[in-house]
Order: sequence, then C-alpha cells, then structure tokens
Amino acid sequence: MSDKTQVHRVSIELSVVLGRCHMPMQQLLRMGRGAVIPLDTKETDELWILAGGHPIARGEITIQGERLCITVTEPADVHEFNAAA
Repeated sequence: MSDKTQVHRVSIELSVVLGRCHMPMQQLLRMGRGAVIPLDTKETDELWILAGGHPIARGEITIQGERLCITVTEPADVHEFNAAA
C-alpha cells in the first residue's frame, strides 16, 4: 500500500466558525434555552472552515434541499483568522 493511499484513509474533524463574541461569565451562566448570542459578524460575511482546529478555507452558507451546507470560496488567511480572535 502506498503512502498516498494511507493519507486518503485519514479522517479529520472539520468545524465552521460563524462568528465570535466576548461576554461575562455571569451572562453566559444565565443563558437558557432560546437565548440569543450576538456574534461579531454580519449576514453577508464569509465563514471560517477549520480542519483539526486550524483555518484552512473561507466559505458561505448554501442550502441544498433541507440540508445546510458550506461552499468553499477561498483559502484561509491564518493571520486574518488570528487577528479576529
């Protein structure tokens, strides 16, 4: 079995970051079902796509039937991601 075949068998966790916010712990602890968390992003902003916790791409939400999907739009800029933190 070649090394290339082995790489194709590796699974990695993908995450999508819609936005971020900072709030006091007291406010977080008071949150219950239906609470709204305001994010630092607008409806038109692109999302961050992370692989193993590291930014790899930007994307946008698309809907296919009843499924919410992400369309990759461009490679991630790690410096931009870290600056937003």
